[in-house]
Amino acid sequence: MTYAEAIQFLYGLQIFGANFGLENTRKLAALTGDPQGKLRFIHVAGTNGKGSTCAMLESIYRAAGLRVGLFTSPHLVSFRERIQVNRQLIPENELVRLVEEIQPLLKEFPADNHLTLFEVVTVMALKFFAGQKCDLVIWETGLGGRLDATNIVTPLASVITNIGFDHQQWLGDTLGKIAAEKSGIIKLGIQIITATDAPEALAVIEKIAREKNASLTKINFREGRRVVVPNQSHLGTATRRPSQIENLSLLGEHQKQNAALALATVDVLQTQIPISEKQIQTGLQNVNWPGRLQLIQNSGDQKILLDGAHNADGAKVLRAALEKYFANEKLVFIFGALADKQWPEICRTLAPLASKVFTVPVASARTADAQELAAAFRFANPVAEIFACVSLIEALEKSGSRGRSPHQTQDLIVITGSLYLVGEALEQLGFSPDSTGERALNEWTKPIAPR
Repeated sequence: MTYAEAIQFLYGLQIFGANFGLENTRKLAALTGDPQGKLRFIHVAGTNGKGSTCAMLESIYRAAGLRVGLFTSPHLVSFRERIQVNRQLIPENELVRLVEEIQPLLKEFPADNHLTLFEVVTVMALKFFAGQKCDLVIWETGLGGRLDATNIVTPLASVITNIGFDHQQWLGDTLGKIAAEKSGIIKLGIQIITATDAPEALAVIEKIAREKNASLTKINFREGRRVVVPNQSHLGTATRRPSQIENLSLLGEHQKQNAALALATVDVLQTQIPISEKQIQTGLQNVNWPGRLQLIQNSGDQKILLDGAHNADGAKVLRAALEKYFANEKLVFIFGALADKQWPEICRTLAPLASKVFTVPVASARTADAQELAAAFRFANPVAEIFACVSLIEALEKSGSRGRSPHQTQDLIVITGSLYLVGEALEQLGFSPDSTGERALNEWTKPIAPR
């Protein structure tokens, strides 16, 4: 089997949609020898900030000399981004080997009970991390938590970043319902750490933690003061000075919140995995997480900011960052979104900051229409120049984003609205190696009923 053939096999699994349920994943893992039993995990769920928090935890523990696995989704360009060890993407030959080993095992499942892409990739990741003898795996949920395929593991600690509105059609239409799904990663007697501050959601997390006899740590971050980690049980209170997160390599006040959550998790696990202050500092100074307030310059010295603000809360965070760090810049947006996201609210949030907007379709069957996006921006900001483009390439050329151009501008170009779009932009701008069209592996259809 070639790498291209392995990718094609994974594409073939997409037709089975997404599955809410653990039975198939547990069975497939058992057929491969239950590799999760050989590993230690930190399990991370939440609406926003999961990937950034995972990246920080990975960087800190790697700085301490551990061999760290990282499992995240979606990917920006290459499917191999989802499975990494010490921030090295899984090699192509290893991904091929895993597909070859998994393929015959799928015959053990009835014809009417096909495994989904995410279920298969979850077990592939477990096999790879176990084979790599990882000391720790930072393990991000896919969708939700309670019935997410990743939930077959028993972690050292569970982390819920926050609770907001996203995927309401499957997770619920209230913060309480969404919190109940995310809190499904809480295990009996396993410590839980959260930065959730929405009262309705926090009440659900606290209730489930009590039912599971799980020690709950809540963090509260206040800019310019301190990071407080008050614990309702035996762990007491730990205080971290702002200086410990001021040198964070990622932009944005929200990333300091994510850093506070990562540090609280490190504190909770100190007796199991001791980490020094120097290792924490090194980890935070060197953390890398592309596509989230990522500032780059093209060959023509044009400044470009990429951020996957794909829901309403993400758009608010992006707006706050733009107002804080780029208040004196004229902002040109390149915007594309998925139709099933909260794009009208995202447009309303970002439009007042724009001097010019280029709306584009996202490379997905679920894309929102560029003309409809343009209309939303015009309604929210009648004085801005708004253009609907047929492609990202057209928008990059007209905005002056692609190297030296007659359209070159000293304005800040902001590419946002969808991680799909950010990944395509990184590829088009030459900041990521070309893939074989693997971004489309992020596609999935409506989840089927729980099994």
